[in-house]
Amino acid sequence: MQANSDQMLSAPTLDEVRTAAGTLAAAITLTPLLQNPEVNARLKGRLLIKNEAMQRTGAFKFRGAYNRISQMSPTQKTRGVITYSSGNHAQGVALAAKLLGTSALIVMPSDVPQAKMDHTRALGAEVVTFEREKDSSDDVVARLRGDTGRIIVPPSEDRRILAGGGTVPLEILQQAETPPDVVLVPCGGGGLTAVTALVMKAMSPETQVFGVEPALFDDTRRSLALGRRVANPVGRKTICDAIMTPTPNALTFSINKELLAGVLTVTDDEVRDAMLFAFQNFKIVAEPGGAVGLAAVLSGKIDITGKTIAVVITGGNVDRDRFADALAAAKNS
Repeated sequence: MQANSDQMLSAPTLDEVRTAAGTLAAAITLTPLLQNPEVNARLKGRLLIKNEAMQRTGAFKFRGAYNRISQMSPTQKTRGVITYSSGNHAQGVALAAKLLGTSALIVMPSDVPQAKMDHTRALGAEVVTFEREKDSSDDVVARLRGDTGRIIVPPSEDRRILAGGGTVPLEILQQAETPPDVVLVPCGGGGLTAVTALVMKAMSPETQVFGVEPALFDDTRRSLALGRRVANPVGRKTICDAIMTPTPNALTFSINKELLAGVLTVTDDEVRDAMLFAFQNFKIVAEPGGAVGLAAVLSGKIDITGKTIAVVITGGNVDRDRFADALAAAKNS
């Protein structure tokens, strides 16, 4: 989404993340940081999984949406909110709007999993669809915002959204016995990746943070290599619908290019294997986009030997048939 007067386009401070943690304390689920001794023995390292699939609405996105909408004035709440999302942010905004006494209009690609669209509507939001390969989400949102006067609550390009998401790495540091050597974060627009890097720099500067992308949607990896934002080619597909973003946004890229240790990529087959692994060994239902960090560890894209690596499973919003198909196609772990 493009910058506008309702957004605060600068990085949040650690104090803002801590304030967000207080705001969210009574609203969110404190999700577990899981480990399995048998898995650690097999991997010859310590694997920690932050399971945001257990968060309200099934993904970490509720954190940022609630933190942003909670800061709207009563007058702003009468206008309502609008956003673009492929599903997880949509549901987070829809629930946050419902809880905080405002209305939500969500612009969604027509090809998102039906379950995500149905759940968004069930939470009380109005949904408008568009064709991902023909239309610009920014253009659709701008038109509807002009027609309705709603306030944009973007997926990541707002410091209040980022501060809410920053409670995930804050909790990792609070829940881990010792700070992890590495944190792996699924990377779409790059918001959770960026704020994780910010929190780790402030609280555990020796911890490296890597983004993880689908191999065919590696816009952040290529953008970092070139030093400027570049887009993904039109027409590519991946099972990781939650992180099928066209290009990194300006705010998060400005943070990621300074603080990330790097970006790893994984194939759809490696993601399917990770989904099965998470289900078999941790009893986690992970959506494809949420499992890319785990896929990077299991496929050897990063060496876990002798290290502690924390992986964020960002969501579990995958419908039954897609989940079953992914597990059936995976290698037994």
